[in-house]
Amino acid sequence: MIKDMIDKQVIELKKLWANKRMLTFQLLNLAMIVFSALMIWKGLMFVTKVSVLLYWRFSRRIDCLFDDEMGWVDHNGRMSWRKYMLRCMLPLEDRLVSESPVVVVLSGSMEPAFQRGDILFLNNSVEKVDVGDVVVFKIKDRDIPIVHRILKVHQKPDGHVELLTKGDNNRVDDRGLYAPGQLWLEREDILGKAVGTLRYVGMVTIALNDYPVLKYVLVGMMGLFVLTSKEG
Repeated sequence: MIKDMIDKQVIELKKLWANKRMLTFQLLNLAMIVFSALMIWKGLMFVTKVSVLLYWRFSRRIDCLFDDEMGWVDHNGRMSWRKYMLRCMLPLEDRLVSESPVVVVLSGSMEPAFQRGDILFLNNSVEKVDVGDVVVFKIKDRDIPIVHRILKVHQKPDGHVELLTKGDNNRVDDRGLYAPGQLWLEREDILGKAVGTLRYVGMVTIALNDYPVLKYVLVGMMGLFVLTSKEG
């Protein structure tokens, strides 16, 4: 049965190759699917970030305008717009660029709240995080983010907030996971707060990561089916 299916796809692909106009049409269909998925992904990133971005820009401009030590006013009492633009309008904090609106739980450190393979939906539009919030954070020089719960929130007199996290299923806090010499997380280390979950759906992603060949085979088969599919 599988052999017959493969033979059929090969025949359809040969027919498609002979018809350049239809081949172009199917390639455009494939590109539309890929770019539509990318637009949805980027749209989710925008939705989870736009609120904090607007808040940060507005508050940053206000702080700059009323900071007497910045020297925005020249000797004639006029605003130096060049300095204002360079300091207030152009820079953006790295944490305002969302890497992903969803993550897959890769271990059992958050059981029983979350199981390995669960997909978590993230939101980083709220600046404040509290004890008990499940957050996704990233450690410097490490590619894979971590999903754990906030154990302590330490606020300094100047308003600077430091965070300590821990896995629900772990006996100790996460200081052993942080970068060497790091005792607390900064707010900018947080990629987002978990606001929703899909149980076990992420096991597909884990399987694809564990077996990279399977990933390429699956993508190739999907592309082949799109190319050889017929409208109507």
